[in-house]
Amino acid sequence: MQSNERAVMRVLNGEKLERPPIWMMRQAGRYLPEYRAERAKSPNFLDFCYNTDLATEVTLQPIRRYGFDAAILFSDIFVVPDALGYPVRFEEGRGPVLEPLSNEVVGRLDQAKVEGHLEPVIATVKRLRAELPDETTLLGFCGAPWTVACYSVAGHTTQDQTAARIGSYSDPALLQAFIDELVEASISYLVNQIDAGADALQIFDTWAGVLDDIGFKLWCLEPTRKVVAGVKALRPDAKIIGFPKASSSRLELYVRETGVDAVGLDWTVPAEVAQKIQQIVPVQGNMDPMRLVAGGTALEEGIDYCLDIFSKGPHIFNLGHGVVPQTSPEHVAQMVKRVKGL
Repeated sequence: MQSNERAVMRVLNGEKLERPPIWMMRQAGRYLPEYRAERAKSPNFLDFCYNTDLATEVTLQPIRRYGFDAAILFSDIFVVPDALGYPVRFEEGRGPVLEPLSNEVVGRLDQAKVEGHLEPVIATVKRLRAELPDETTLLGFCGAPWTVACYSVAGHTTQDQTAARIGSYSDPALLQAFIDELVEASISYLVNQIDAGADALQIFDTWAGVLDDIGFKLWCLEPTRKVVAGVKALRPDAKIIGFPKASSSRLELYVRETGVDAVGLDWTVPAEVAQKIQQIVPVQGNMDPMRLVAGGTALEEGIDYCLDIFSKGPHIFNLGHGVVPQTSPEHVAQMVKRVKGL
């Protein structure tokens, strides 16, 4: 193993480090005052994501402030349906709003437009690799097809994604047609990120945990497997982290069926399950983000617990989901210092 290889990549290659590398999901975000200052320059969120200067700057901000071991591209999972021609917008206080899924909408999707539409994002990846410190891993990402599709069935998020689940039962052919489009576009998008300089990739499946066993296999496992296989067919050395939130009892199945190289664990995954998975692939996680909000002893206990239970195998320290806006930047500094043993 090369001693100068980036720490996160060493873990993804199966190495156990004395101190795990650290980064946070959503580490470039609203908890940072410098992020909020940049965000104010572009009221439209999708325009913000497509602005290479702004997206590069906010991706670099937490690296400058905290020295995280990885930077994750600042973008959004909805750039993929947007690139396909699926109508999507963001509303303040509500989040993504999409035209409800229909055969007419799916019929208008155009794979030929995807690469050109996402050129500004790929330009951001190239800029980031050029400007990041050599030792910092650059992560690209996409949303898992199921999670992206969840917001499309009703046109917005619903409690426990009831609309998407009902839609998957009542019109599975329609959902499958949309999922197939997302799989194809996601493969192209991720390969282009690798070619632009991303060291590794993450697939976010935030809503994997709402599915029953049949749905999990059909809508989570199979589309993710196709994305992973599609990327690796073109870029065999690509390292891919899967994050199927709220899927504790299915994690081993997820790892074995999808072909991911590592798996992110949410904060509800029990230690015995996490340690079993760690014997199969490197793991990432899994401190409760609310401990980071609380700070103090609660934060220190959560950090020490994760460092202890994952100490016998390859581990990337991370939260069990994204950092939330009310988090104190000082608490993040406290976490980084403790994880790094400073």
